[in-house]
Amino acid sequence: MPGAEEESEGGGLSEEVLRVAREELGENPATREQEVEAVRAWLVRQPHLNARTDRTTILRYLRGCKFSQEKAKAKLEVYYTCKGAMPDMFHRRDPLDPSLRTILKMGLMFPLPGYDPQGRKVIFGRLGGWNPAQVKAEDLFRAASMLFDVLFLEDEQTTITGIVQANDMTGLTLQHVSALPLPLVRKVLKTWQEGYPLRPKSVHYINTHSAFDTLYNLFRPFMKEKMKKRIHIHGSNLTKMYKHVPREMLPREYGGTSGTIQDIADYWVAKMDDHRDWFLEDENYAADSKRKKSKTLTRVFGGTEGSFKKLDFD
Repeated sequence: MPGAEEESEGGGLSEEVLRVAREELGENPATREQEVEAVRAWLVRQPHLNARTDRTTILRYLRGCKFSQEKAKAKLEVYYTCKGAMPDMFHRRDPLDPSLRTILKMGLMFPLPGYDPQGRKVIFGRLGGWNPAQVKAEDLFRAASMLFDVLFLEDEQTTITGIVQANDMTGLTLQHVSALPLPLVRKVLKTWQEGYPLRPKSVHYINTHSAFDTLYNLFRPFMKEKMKKRIHIHGSNLTKMYKHVPREMLPREYGGTSGTIQDIADYWVAKMDDHRDWFLEDENYAADSKRKKSKTLTRVFGGTEGSFKKLDFD
């Protein structure tokens, strides 16, 4: 098939990105397709998993797990099990749905144009920019999951180099925090941590006020040391964040040159529209708990959902 050989050798990825794949992820071009096929064969043999078996999906998980087939299988199992158990997050992910479209056009979270000096994608969040009296937490998480799916579909480099998060906490209040149901938050966090092949490299917060301090101090004791070292709190000092996230990458509202918040948000809404058929079809893929009583849900979600005290941050 024309182009197939080129795709298997990295497609449009730069030599530097391919070097990162080899040296940091253990990706071997000579055995890569065999490893993809091995995971695909395993998925096909799992009668309870109706999973995507395309090369793009499997390769993304292998890269996210540094080419450990067993870890990739475990993440895929978690993802599709959670997908079947969490309709609030994974069903009706239609970019034309009025409630979702309103959230998407708000520009609460979006990838910034370009990459940072390390070749990583920067995800910018305005986490206090929604009205808790008008927006459902379930819709926020559905919109966020759609954004990550489109990013993975559009940007292969991100699956190799990872992501950086930059979050503006302006407007965050205790009303926002109390509007997030603890059982749902717990499930979403665990799904993202254990089911998505994300490679978070650092997280930056600006405009952090009292509500953020309350929330952060609640979570911090449960974070592993590796994650703690990747978090940077800059207060209201944008200049400090510029040292980590290049100023030119940021929206104009933050001193950058990459367009306005609305420009960037509209760009990603259009990308989601382009992938609408993919989202509608994707609802068919999930684990069938009736075919196999999996221990995955118990392991991931545990038995205590009403408190943050037993959250296990990975």
